[in-house]
Amino acid sequence: MQYDVLDRIREQYKGMSKGHKKIASFILEHYDQAVFMTAARLGDALRISESTVVRFAAGIGYRGYPEFQRALEECVQNKLSSVQKIDAKYGHSTQSEILTSVLTADMEKLQHTIQHLDAAAFETAVDTILGADHIYIMGLRSNAPLAEFLHFYLNMIRGNVVLLKTTSVSETFEQMIRIDERDCFVGISFPRYSMRTLKAMEFANDRNAKVIAITDTIHSPMNLYSSCNLLARSDMVSIVDSLVAPLSVINALVVAMCLKCPQEVKRNLDLLEQTWNNYQVYLNDEINFIDDEPILNYSLRKEES
Repeated sequence: MQYDVLDRIREQYKGMSKGHKKIASFILEHYDQAVFMTAARLGDALRISESTVVRFAAGIGYRGYPEFQRALEECVQNKLSSVQKIDAKYGHSTQSEILTSVLTADMEKLQHTIQHLDAAAFETAVDTILGADHIYIMGLRSNAPLAEFLHFYLNMIRGNVVLLKTTSVSETFEQMIRIDERDCFVGISFPRYSMRTLKAMEFANDRNAKVIAITDTIHSPMNLYSSCNLLARSDMVSIVDSLVAPLSVINALVVAMCLKCPQEVKRNLDLLEQTWNNYQVYLNDEINFIDDEPILNYSLRKEES
């Protein structure tokens, strides 16, 4: 794995001053804009001094801002060239060949995850989630479906599960303002990593909550504030991220928790099913088969009879 300027920023982020964290956050989220900015312009955009920007560059190991900017340019060029590599790999393939290639790559990611996932960390995550008073889950952008999947099934297994869905850091903090040492925070993030998720994990860690990271490598910035790391391989094989392995890890978490407390899960599911039946929740938006005939438009058919 190539180690670039963004990796260097992520690695040193935890120990940075408040001003340097502000610069780091902007660059990690908007490196495609920052690459064209002088130190003075970047300082103006963030309302900090030019000298602070220069000290930031020196603080992460560069001889000055020009050297830092060149490293950032190289990083952006490498990321842009990855799209060209994808085109070179799949550009002349048939649809069938693309299907086989992508599915094979996903299987390889699953196998890699099986071989490298820390079993002790997995067990700790299961016990932590089951034992916490409240669970806060956060995954943004392409990671949002993973967070929603985990939230959906955790909500069936146990109560007090909060899915953080916001467009700003301040809204995130408002939703988790009561988090404390009795609670658990699950942060899900894969490249491009989310600074909002990272800041939420930092806040949870500062409040002594137990923090679990579901991310891709030991170099991920999500590991900075977590005490339990579940690593799942997630390389970009096309113009979208592959989330097959992370989803499988989350699925395994849900199954393990169900087996850990089967009676409680059964009670919750029985109550949920009874509620569905009492209020006819699924009669209008799902298809059931009785005598090999689907029930469609239940209310209309009932009136006709």
